[in-house]
Amino acid sequence: MKNALKSLVLACAMVAGAAHAAFPDKVITIVVPYAPGGAADALARQLAVRMGSKLGTSVIVDNKPGASGTIGQAFVARAPADGYTMLYDATPFSINPALFSGLSFSDKSFQPLTLVSLSPNVLIVRKESPLKDQKELISKARAEPGKINFASGGSGTVQRLASELYRQGLGLDMVHVPYKSGGPAISDVMGGQVDFMFSTLAASYPLISSGKLRALAISSPKRSALLPDVPTVAESALPGYEAFEWNGLLLPAGTPPAVVQQLHKAVAESLQDEELKKRFADMGAQTVGNTPAEFSTFLQKEQAKWAEVIRKGNIKLD
Repeated sequence: MKNALKSLVLACAMVAGAAHAAFPDKVITIVVPYAPGGAADALARQLAVRMGSKLGTSVIVDNKPGASGTIGQAFVARAPADGYTMLYDATPFSINPALFSGLSFSDKSFQPLTLVSLSPNVLIVRKESPLKDQKELISKARAEPGKINFASGGSGTVQRLASELYRQGLGLDMVHVPYKSGGPAISDVMGGQVDFMFSTLAASYPLISSGKLRALAISSPKRSALLPDVPTVAESALPGYEAFEWNGLLLPAGTPPAVVQQLHKAVAESLQDEELKKRFADMGAQTVGNTPAEFSTFLQKEQAKWAEVIRKGNIKLD
């Protein structure tokens, strides 16, 4: 009887082990909580192809846009914690908790997997703008309080908060002009209806390189290889300033550690692909691929940083 029981326990363990080893045995879905065609969507699709090759299964992207990403975030928070549903998110993930009340999820609803990439923002003005550099912009803002205005794609965007971090750090009185998305905001900067904005490098670089916009500064600690002659905000106006559009992968909380490890390995190896790194670089993004613990620490710092900016600026949803 004892031998039979031992055999049964061993058999169950072997079956469980085999089932676990089978991951993944079906399609993995990466939820992008933003509309198709944007930078996050484009980068997620590049990564998904390579992850699928590493994992031996299909990895697809499913866009669930709306409410500054909170619709897609809530969907993944409710998904089974089995590794088959992932969240490919961006900076609004760190901004939303300070802007939205009554969210059905929290930080504890997710298991951070890795920081995929970092992309700086660019302070842009129209090509005919009399503001030739940051010094002139700051001088004019101080000489004419409340007269300089800046655009963004809405209060929940890093472009809005990058401008607010800039305004607060320099003690400037400037007016925010919100738009429903970044595209119309950039168009009105080009048209002269708005003085400046912090735009994503992916969206603004083609217009800068073609001479339709002028870049005054970049938000990263170091200059961009795409715009080597454009100074950083930190070096030319506000020491310590940085504001990134980051992309990262998260899982529902409670995902088994072995599955987390397997997915992380697939992502990390995919991010070493030279073609992928070039595609990211062409969009102004630098690949990262840190550990789940490092990404968790990064998220905590980002959330604290933007919560303080929102509090000081008394920023509300548009």
